[in-house]
Amino acid sequence: MDTVQGDWGHGQAAPGSSTAAEGGFAQGEGELVTLSYPRPLPMRLDRWLVSQRPEQSRARIQKFIDAGYVRVNGVTGRAKTPLRTGDVVELWMPPPEPLAYLVPQAMPLDVLFEDEHLIVLNKPAGLTVHPAPGNKDGTLVNGLLHHCPDLPGIGGELRPGIVHRLDKDTTGCIVVAKSQQALVRLQVQIQKRIASRQYLAVVHGQPAADYGTIIGAIGRHPVDRKKYAVVSDESGRHACTHWRVIERLGDYALLRFKLDTGRTHQIRVHCAHMNHPIVGDPVYSRCRNLPVDLPGQALHAVQLGLDHPISGERLLCEAPLPPVFEKLLAHLRRRAGHPGL
Repeated sequence: MDTVQGDWGHGQAAPGSSTAAEGGFAQGEGELVTLSYPRPLPMRLDRWLVSQRPEQSRARIQKFIDAGYVRVNGVTGRAKTPLRTGDVVELWMPPPEPLAYLVPQAMPLDVLFEDEHLIVLNKPAGLTVHPAPGNKDGTLVNGLLHHCPDLPGIGGELRPGIVHRLDKDTTGCIVVAKSQQALVRLQVQIQKRIASRQYLAVVHGQPAADYGTIIGAIGRHPVDRKKYAVVSDESGRHACTHWRVIERLGDYALLRFKLDTGRTHQIRVHCAHMNHPIVGDPVYSRCRNLPVDLPGQALHAVQLGLDHPISGERLLCEAPLPPVFEKLLAHLRRRAGHPGL
């Protein structure tokens, strides 16, 4: 097996070629990569490997190290192992864990954009993104596995290709990667706010201001552990939501949101926190007398902007409002005495 210089020179063996490895290291089906550290100054093993294998996520590299799948000069490495000029690093990458029960299922998909690297969909209400206990099929991932046969294994066994998620009854734009490289690069865009996500929602009441920003850490509700809430910075994760009133509709308002972070239930929790819960929200709104029969919260991911993970071209995808959302707005506009926008 050849050893190559690191820092953009990647040594890569054919899958299964590692069966000749000694001492039980890197045996069985998988891929063994051997790299030589070229830099004059020391660097931590984990950080350097992440820079050398951009198709692998930081978390996955860490798992390889923790499992003993990385050796430095023949000795099992640790995340903090300092690398020095000429050190030989061996990285053993077993195949992704099998998807034991996740099977492809045919379902209609509203595709907004697709190429060989990614797909952007307009998700309908009532569709769970990925499997969970008690909900092992009929998810968006099942439909994606039928639509994209090469998707299994990307990013883990339960959420292949999923860059971000939408709640079951939240509709609109969602992007899915078709390769590990695309997945890692898109996730970085989400983390660094290169990707932009905007939402529309109808809320109860009317905010006093026309726009604002909600900054409040989100964590598990202190009493109801199935819910989330704005909590102290010490017990939650930082969350930031920008909002603007688009239309005032009597006892309701149409708001547009831009996210700086992507916490679970973020917009729903922040709206409830400012005493303007989203109409139809079964968890964070107590009002059950709705002007229109809704399948869930009136929250729609209307726009998704991102840099293409391979070409770098800026993509801007927009998802039309679902019919029931349009029906809700039409009803509220009539009741408020104006035709709307």
